[in-house]
Amino acid sequence: MKNYTLGLVSLLFILLVSCQPSSESQSIVQKEKERKVVYIIVDGIPNDVVEKVSTPYLDSIAAIGGYTHAYVGGKKGGYSQTPTISAVGYNSLLTGTWVNKHNVYGNGIKAPNYHYTSLFKLAKEQEKPYSTAIYSTWLDNRTKLIGEGLASTGNVKVDYAFDGFELDTVNFPKKENNLQYFEIDEKVSKEAGRYIKEKGPDFSWVYLQYTDDASHRFGDSDYFYEYVTKADTQVGRVWEAVKEREAKFKEEWMIVVTTDHGRTEETGHHHGGQSERERATWIVTNQKPNKYFELGTPGVTSIYPSIVNFMGWNIKEEQREELDDVAFYGATDFFGLDATTNQNTTTITWTPLQDAEAEVLVTTTNNYKTGGSDQYTSLGKVNLKDKSFTFDKLGDFQKIVLKSNNTITNTWTVKEGNQS
Repeated sequence: MKNYTLGLVSLLFILLVSCQPSSESQSIVQKEKERKVVYIIVDGIPNDVVEKVSTPYLDSIAAIGGYTHAYVGGKKGGYSQTPTISAVGYNSLLTGTWVNKHNVYGNGIKAPNYHYTSLFKLAKEQEKPYSTAIYSTWLDNRTKLIGEGLASTGNVKVDYAFDGFELDTVNFPKKENNLQYFEIDEKVSKEAGRYIKEKGPDFSWVYLQYTDDASHRFGDSDYFYEYVTKADTQVGRVWEAVKEREAKFKEEWMIVVTTDHGRTEETGHHHGGQSERERATWIVTNQKPNKYFELGTPGVTSIYPSIVNFMGWNIKEEQREELDDVAFYGATDFFGLDATTNQNTTTITWTPLQDAEAEVLVTTTNNYKTGGSDQYTSLGKVNLKDKSFTFDKLGDFQKIVLKSNNTITNTWTVKEGNQS
């Protein structure tokens, strides 16, 4: 009789070995980390200033990921032209849209359109609700822009809030040159560093104000530049906390630092208009960006889809179709979608990053603005390397979506005098 025992043992050994994960797959499992994001808005610093002033912490972040010129203000002279004002810029980042959608035209924040989902609400819409935090020198960022606890935002809740100190006139009385706001920035940035280091919330917003006050008072001056460098130190507190979390825990962080507007050309005292310098901002990130970061000029609205890509968040198709820029992180197939129209035809243009196909979709309604839905007509597929596509005009108002495997964004054509 043959001895099958040895053969059986050998077979079992082979099967056992073959069922074990390979060293490569084990490495992937071991390297899988929990992803987290913190974004920081440092108020009112045009890109020419951040480039001339000492900012060692921003430089160290950029050395790992990247730095690029960016812009605010929407399409200059067009349907999405957006005031270069603080709350307006914050909300463009927060919603990934320009003012023609989010409807915040000034710091009064009179009637935000919450149909355009904020990043904080999106975080809570995930299958696993992500923990959120805000550390801010302005309470309205949470209560009005995020719209915490409002029925119109679905009663969205921020898990940890460290803000409202501008209302505490006992501990932060008014000082010469409004230096009480610098003191609040100090408190806010220290707490942001502490809380991130100790608790590691999944998604955070840090807002620092005083650089805008400094420039309003002294314009382009040594005083302004001094407080830009001090703001860099405040950013550094957060950056050090992020690095400590990554060293101690199985976490991978994205930090994005930007500003909400530039300053006037002549003296730098003001902002709000559409001069090149008022629109000229910047973005710094520790994550390696894609080619859009290098070849294009991302809008502040590009931060939203970049965070979505990094976190791997699910976002409804109709929400993504409303985003006004593409991501500078992750796979992006094209950027710079624009449209021109005449009496009979419309031409869209874009800059390709991949040799791929994309679908062109058009609607003549804007029901999303009021919580409804828009029915799109597909005009078929285009090859992105063609860079343009012309079609018969469908109406005085057209919302045009270009959709590829990795990228979705929109542009409008609007009859003069009609902003829909």
